[in-house]
Amino acid sequence: LREHTDLSEKEIREIVKEKLSQVGLAGDMEKMPAELSGGMRRRAALARALALDPDIVLFDEPTTGLDPVVAATIEDLIIETQRRLGKTFVVITHDLKTALRIGQKLALLDRGQIALQGKPEDVLRSGHPLLEAFLRRERSPVVKEVMG
Repeated sequence: LREHTDLSEKEIREIVKEKLSQVGLAGDMEKMPAELSGGMRRRAALARALALDPDIVLFDEPTTGLDPVVAATIEDLIIETQRRLGKTFVVITHDLKTALRIGQKLALLDRGQIALQGKPEDVLRSGHPLLEAFLRRERSPVVKEVMG
């Protein structure tokens, strides 16, 4: 906020307090990053991303490295925050459970191009070979082509 706005320190502090409260970290405003757990760091990252009230928020592997309980909590937070704010959230993930739980629309990339997209249930029923390989946890056709 200091770098991208002309807000006063008081205004910045109020925004920080509000955004941290929105992600369940109201009582942790004075903590340093090293004092936060993995899940708390993800929450703080979301608060930071929301600070400038963007129309689109990007998430890159938001649940990677988290235990299943904390991952589900982060997924819940993403779902609830998106619904409350009505913003567009784009989540990049290789975790199918996360994608299906969070996604209203899914896209499967192949060599940097969208190979398949649609509602989760339509994507799952598509029978697309790349998706089928992903679901079977086999090496994808792209990897087979590159690796031989």
